[in-house]
Amino acid sequence: MQKAKVKHPYIEADKKICGGSPVIKGTRMRVVDIAIEYEYLNHTPDEIISAHPHLKLEQVHDTLSYYYENRSELDEKIKKDKQFVQKLSKT
Repeated sequence: MQKAKVKHPYIEADKKICGGSPVIKGTRMRVVDIAIEYEYLNHTPDEIISAHPHLKLEQVHDTLSYYYENRSELDEKIKKDKQFVQKLSKT
């Protein structure tokens, strides 16, 4: 049985915006950036919207839902971004 895809009304991916990385619609805020704040920095959704007042709580929740639905792919992106930054810092 196939798992039904969840619709994410606040998420879009466009090659012209952030290189095609999924973002919150109407912003350049990447899903991985919100995921990092939530997962690695232990920020609550309320703390995230306080830090980014242009976002709404429902956008943050949809972003986290999208992240968890696509976690392995997005965690790989986070890992590659981190390696890239570490490589740059060594030069």
